[in-house]
Amino acid sequence: MTVAVATLLALAGSSVFQGAALPQPRAATPPVAVYDALRAPGTLPNRSHEPRTVEVEITAAPVQVSLIDGATTEAWAYNGAVPGPTLDVREGDRVVVRFRNALPEETTVHWHGLHVPFAMDGSPFHPVAAGAEATFEFTVPYGSAGTYWYHPHPHHRTRYQVAKGLYGALVVRAADDPLAGIEEKLIILSDARFLPDASVDLPARTTPQGRIDFENGWEGDVLFVNAQRAPSIEVRAGTVQRWRIINASAARVYRLAIPGHRLLHVGSDGGLFEHPVETDDILLASSERAEVLVRATGAPGDVATLQSLPYDRYIPQTRPPGWEQTRDLLTIRYTDEPAASPAALPTTLRRIEWLDTTQVATTRTIAMTQGFLNGRVMDLARVDEQATLGATEIWRLENLVGMDHPFHLHGFQFQVLDRNGVPVDQPRWEDTVNVPKHETVRFVVRFTDFAGKWMFHCHILDHEENGMMGILEVR
Repeated sequence: MTVAVATLLALAGSSVFQGAALPQPRAATPPVAVYDALRAPGTLPNRSHEPRTVEVEITAAPVQVSLIDGATTEAWAYNGAVPGPTLDVREGDRVVVRFRNALPEETTVHWHGLHVPFAMDGSPFHPVAAGAEATFEFTVPYGSAGTYWYHPHPHHRTRYQVAKGLYGALVVRAADDPLAGIEEKLIILSDARFLPDASVDLPARTTPQGRIDFENGWEGDVLFVNAQRAPSIEVRAGTVQRWRIINASAARVYRLAIPGHRLLHVGSDGGLFEHPVETDDILLASSERAEVLVRATGAPGDVATLQSLPYDRYIPQTRPPGWEQTRDLLTIRYTDEPAASPAALPTTLRRIEWLDTTQVATTRTIAMTQGFLNGRVMDLARVDEQATLGATEIWRLENLVGMDHPFHLHGFQFQVLDRNGVPVDQPRWEDTVNVPKHETVRFVVRFTDFAGKWMFHCHILDHEENGMMGILEVR
């Protein structure tokens, strides 16, 4: 804690915290004149002919892509595309991933949110060297249908590799999906910052901008949906679309809304809720996902916009200019067809039982400060917490600083119990939970099936890779 305070005091006396010396963001890229249709990422082809087996090939490699104003940017991509192709599987499938690392440095592939064996998790414990290959093999658990994603997780290089373009969606489907048949859209949100030559701006931590990124997390002034700027979606009035939304940004929080429309929030990290929740906006911190039913309640020919509303997650000293502005993400264009008759939507999506909190083995407290968990910096050679396989625990997350921290636990999904002592309304399966500044969150988790050393960390990627991460050993 003393080191954390000293670090902040040192920064407060440096040019980083002097308004006149702050690096100024480049002018926002002008809006595109013609709205391109939203493009869905490709799907990984299944090479297996065995029943209930999905075998795919993924290569991480440098690639040249066009992201802004027709300029060429060197990115790192899965199978040559940003976002990478979607891994689409079903509950109970045996999944085999043949991975090749064609990058100039080591990497991993982390199956974010999935309950898989320790050796398959893609954490910093299992790096894949440059030029090497690895095979990931796991069975998708029943009950895990939902929207996940995959991304690198090498020690001290996660933010760099994700910001260069390494991320893709992972969709798990259930045989009894209550929303089957509703048109789906996959929406992967990301942001980036570019230098004048269109290369991705990834400054060294010793630079003024690098030190701001260390505090805020790397945040870009150009926002993307599926690596497109301001794409469009067509809808027919009266119909419903199911949006699977992934926040693949390194730090940015999205507060999503469609003015003039009420959103039907039906799922989060671990899949569908028990009951839909009607809301005006949905908050997604880094790595969180949401499933949303978008009801086309406008008239034929109308236009609506998916927006990210202002949300103050920052410490005041490094709050970026323009944070309070509403940002347009995509356009919803109503066709001229006559309105369809609205379909009936289920009021119960699935049954979710609360984990039993009467037989809790222990309650842990994780204090979150700027760059530290419980006053310690990450050490791969140290185990920070130990748990027994099969045990149920309650974790109390205390954010002691004036900045939000999204907390992610590898390997196991949990249920949030309360925020600042106020119980949540219904059980949901999560793997990431945002802890707002100076607030407290409690969740319950059961450590089933897989022993091993599991990471827990802030999912602001600069915070994670600079030490805001710990190791839980389950044995």
